[in-house]
Amino acid sequence: MTLPTTMRAIDPETPGGPEVLQCVERPVPQPGADEVLIRVAAAGVNRPDVMQRKGLYPPPPGAPIVPGLEVAGEIVALGEGVERDMLGQPVCALIAGGGYAEYAVAPVGSCLTVPEGLSMAEAAAMPETLFTVWTNLFERAYATEGDWVLVHGATSGIGTMAISLCRLFGIRTIVTAGSDEKTAAAKAHGATHAINYKTQDFVEGVARITDKRGVDIVLDMVGGDYVPRNLKCLADEGRHVSIAVQGGAMATVPLFDIMRKRLVLTGSTLRARDNTFKALVADELSRTVWPFVQSGQLRPVMDQRFPLERAADAHARMDAGDHIGKIVLTTTL
Repeated sequence: MTLPTTMRAIDPETPGGPEVLQCVERPVPQPGADEVLIRVAAAGVNRPDVMQRKGLYPPPPGAPIVPGLEVAGEIVALGEGVERDMLGQPVCALIAGGGYAEYAVAPVGSCLTVPEGLSMAEAAAMPETLFTVWTNLFERAYATEGDWVLVHGATSGIGTMAISLCRLFGIRTIVTAGSDEKTAAAKAHGATHAINYKTQDFVEGVARITDKRGVDIVLDMVGGDYVPRNLKCLADEGRHVSIAVQGGAMATVPLFDIMRKRLVLTGSTLRARDNTFKALVADELSRTVWPFVQSGQLRPVMDQRFPLERAADAHARMDAGDHIGKIVLTTTL
């Protein structure tokens, strides 16, 4: 197979609004050792992409400056050390950048095979949220069957994936969203309870639902003044996991309550973690979660698909906050 030397990509020269996301021509990247080149069929759109577009989240050292943290497509070239039978495989992959393009390089260890019945758009909508929810909710907060979990942003990509995984593993969820339409969508997707935070105090709601016991885990992407409110929702020995700071990067917390209830405050970011760590997570997911994908029991909630050249429209939809589930870019290759 002869590959082109150039490709279409989204590579804004300056930070700004969605309008800076215009298609340009860029060289097709070359895979290095233990890497593969994927001909991209679809790429997921995520909140970190929006932050990067605004100039608030620069790529980690060595990562492509083209945005995009997850892709799906066909492997068309192999780097040194990659087994030949990977060539031609349909995969989705978690990457550190470069997804908004017709070709992207991925570490082979971060690739998961796309099974029959899963579209490329659906496959592209899974890696970033799946890796994030698994590492934070199940590994850092060690969620187990029977636990109560509070999840904010119920209809986001992270929120819908958290609901999906909790449903599969017997974990009860209380989720929050900003409209009755979104809480209804979350309930329809499998959330045990859903709270409209604009019309109800979620702290009071959690106390009522759990008969004042509280939840075992809070998965928080808001930060700021939500953190002390989240801590009020936790039961003894509860775990608070921070994965984003959309509402502010600083919080004042009640230390005595943390001590008295023996709470754990933790969190993580995924993008800057090394390829060895991500490969270990991919291996664990392939054994514990991917069978649900292969059987059709786990599918991402899909919002809208946009062609690559309409990346600006995709970001405008995410900025508006009206989406339910994942927004995906598709190529016309």
